[in-house]
Amino acid sequence: MKILYIADLVGRPGRFMFKYHISSIKEKYSPDIVIVNGENTSHGFGLTQKNAKELFESGVDLFTGGNHIWDKKDIVPFLETKPVLRPINYPKASPGRGIEYIKVDNEILVVINVMGYYCMPMVDNPFTIMTQEVKRLKSEGYKNIFIDFHAEATSEKRALFTMLKGEVSAICGSHTHVGTDDLVIEEGSFYVTDVGLTGCRDNVIGMDAKQAAARFLTANGSKFDVPNSCKKILQGVMIEIKEGKCIDAFKIKAYDEKCVEISQRAFREE
Repeated sequence: MKILYIADLVGRPGRFMFKYHISSIKEKYSPDIVIVNGENTSHGFGLTQKNAKELFESGVDLFTGGNHIWDKKDIVPFLETKPVLRPINYPKASPGRGIEYIKVDNEILVVINVMGYYCMPMVDNPFTIMTQEVKRLKSEGYKNIFIDFHAEATSEKRALFTMLKGEVSAICGSHTHVGTDDLVIEEGSFYVTDVGLTGCRDNVIGMDAKQAAARFLTANGSKFDVPNSCKKILQGVMIEIKEGKCIDAFKIKAYDEKCVEISQRAFREE
């Protein structure tokens, strides 16, 4: 089973990069399922039904979310009816769900979206919930478990990996929009602290650089916009799983309309 995971897809530039490159990615790497963190897809904040439909038609199989998944209110019905996840540790009264069971050939892939504590909205303890959830899934015979951990703190992401390695297939970090190079496979579990953004690469985490600079210079909040014209990047990871264990993983990148290439392979810790 091969999983393509792309994060965080930011605004129109991110949508362009996905639609422009997805055909060549599929032809070159043959993913069985395409997962995209889509909480910044619509002008940097949230996901609209229109953009979700557009990307489903272009090749997305499932969206994961995060703290911005609610920013465009028309997406709420999709959280109940479409493969669009919000973090599993939001209160139970929140619409939607944080887990999806997807049939891939003759196997089931379990995808879980979870959110960290630091600098995030008030949610339930991600570590307690995930240890309990993984224990339940393993007891029910599920082997292929993919986790999108949407968190600000690198320590939270790494800590969850140390707790769950050997029990899950992959943990991919999202949210910071800054890709890390710590790809590793340990005890059959793949981990990367953050996959990085897909969108504008010559600004500040995909947003207008002048607006970001003004906030730092004045200490006053200001609106962030996604530039329509910018230099762009696509960042994702390809993960291959066999019988619940990751056997290979690598990061892929594309710059503007240039071809997608492997930028780094996961280090295998024997």
